[in-house]
Amino acid sequence: MKCRIFLLMEGGGVADMVHDLQGEANMPPIVGMLFSTVKENSERLKAITAGMSQEEVDYRGPDNDSNSTAQLIQHILYVDLNWAYRIKGEPLPSSLRERHGPMIDENNRLPMVKGKSVETLLSDYKGVIDLLKDICSRLTDADLDRVVTFGHENEKQATIRWGIWHMADHSRYHQAHINLLRKRFREYSLDPNTNVRV
Repeated sequence: MKCRIFLLMEGGGVADMVHDLQGEANMPPIVGMLFSTVKENSERLKAITAGMSQEEVDYRGPDNDSNSTAQLIQHILYVDLNWAYRIKGEPLPSSLRERHGPMIDENNRLPMVKGKSVETLLSDYKGVIDLLKDICSRLTDADLDRVVTFGHENEKQATIRWGIWHMADHSRYHQAHINLLRKRFREYSLDPNTNVRV
């Protein structure tokens, strides 16, 4: 069943948009469907972060103890990059590990990211999605049964099918955190007496 959504266009027109999990033309059906879940979530991430100022991207909550949007996007990027290379059957190149890592810092927290624009973060993430698209275009549906290791110590196992699904699920999970940060940032930025942004 397809869900139809009508969007108001600038100038008063209406656009009919159909959401679907249709894969790319050059991908087998199941691989394509799984890839489309990751792709759709990457597009949603771009939409929910649109218009963020640098102050908001770096905002760490009212007590300055939450992960910022920048940290969360960098984390999503790095997790997905690791999954892409697992699926590819290759180790993550050290140059990419140094550029985008580590997964966690010496305090078992997401590494600090500050001063990096949302546009730069999303551009870097688009590179990961493009890499995954290329990898998925080479997979067969039977390849999805292949088991890979993952986790901080490679102590866990999963099929490639689960790994691609996890990329979409993990992104959506942290997008909820980003939405909450945006809400708190707006509340934090409003003068409580006038309800006007300060």
